[in-house]
Amino acid sequence: MRSIGELARASGLTVSALRFYDSAGVLVPALVDPVTGYRWYTDDQVAPARLVAGLRRVGMPVPEIAAAVRSEPAAVHRLLDAHLRRLEDGLADARRELSRIRTLVGPEEPAVATRLMLSRTDLARAVDAVRFAVGTDPELPVLTGVLLDVEPDAVRLVATDRHRLALARADAARTEGPAVRVLVPAGFVDEVRALLDTDAGSTPEAHLTVEGTRVAVSVAGRSASATALPYDFPDYRRLVRAATGDGPAHRIPVDAAALRAALRRPDAPTVARDHDGVPVAVTVLGLDDRGGLRLLDPGQGGPDGGLRIGVNGDYLLDALDAAGGPQLVLELDGPIAPLAVRRPDDEESFSILMPIRL
Repeated sequence: MRSIGELARASGLTVSALRFYDSAGVLVPALVDPVTGYRWYTDDQVAPARLVAGLRRVGMPVPEIAAAVRSEPAAVHRLLDAHLRRLEDGLADARRELSRIRTLVGPEEPAVATRLMLSRTDLARAVDAVRFAVGTDPELPVLTGVLLDVEPDAVRLVATDRHRLALARADAARTEGPAVRVLVPAGFVDEVRALLDTDAGSTPEAHLTVEGTRVAVSVAGRSASATALPYDFPDYRRLVRAATGDGPAHRIPVDAAALRAALRRPDAPTVARDHDGVPVAVTVLGLDDRGGLRLLDPGQGGPDGGLRIGVNGDYLLDALDAAGGPQLVLELDGPIAPLAVRRPDDEESFSILMPIRL
């Protein structure tokens, strides 16, 4: 048994918070000494206490925290999604109110423009590498665009829909102005991609300009522009670190065309799984006896009964198509670890797919 102080140290909750959650019926001690009134907790209550601490930090209401502690993982994920939408709605309302307040305060100093000159070929390839991962859920508008993260010598493009994350980088031949991050609408990205294909024999450069909330790309005298989306994109660097960890257990070279053909075969082995309430045909990846990639039958293990990773086959096809190139590298770690698709000649451009539990 753990004392209330020991559980506080193990969970990150304060002693007073543990007393509050006891009185609220959220985290009730396993034993209360009838003489001293001391509260005692079991080791099995450490994980729920840590869950309560995390939900408390993100401001989840107490009734929902109580529900989360008593629910199955799928129900907890639904509670988290609902709370995230509530936070995003509140942030959007706050942004609108702050914009109104700014008009009362008066004009601010003019924004300093950031300008980059890029290879239109590199920019087109970067767009192709991330466009497939843009979210379409209207309840998560922060994920419905592409982040342009302008660095001193390049622009990094990032997109995610929660189930997959794609990154690509286009080096800049020239950069003027400060580093800046803007989230641009998917429609604008599509306009830019079409623009990059026009007059292919003309100037090889594309010019990107970010000035305040306005973003523009011009090629050979033609341009596309848009207003940046008013949302804070997730910290993709932290997401990438969490997904890649200390490096994958397996880096497997694959023939992209052969893998696409295997995934598209009418008789390709899959297993049906329910994912967020939607039936999904899950492809099972494993290793052959030479350490190469193979598609497994649902009940089949590897040659030693080892690695089996479930993934949305359509998402994997999207990632293969977006990466381009005849040879790619798949990084696999385990059945619940994200997997990565990389080009062997470009470490800065890759996509990460979340596995589906088998």
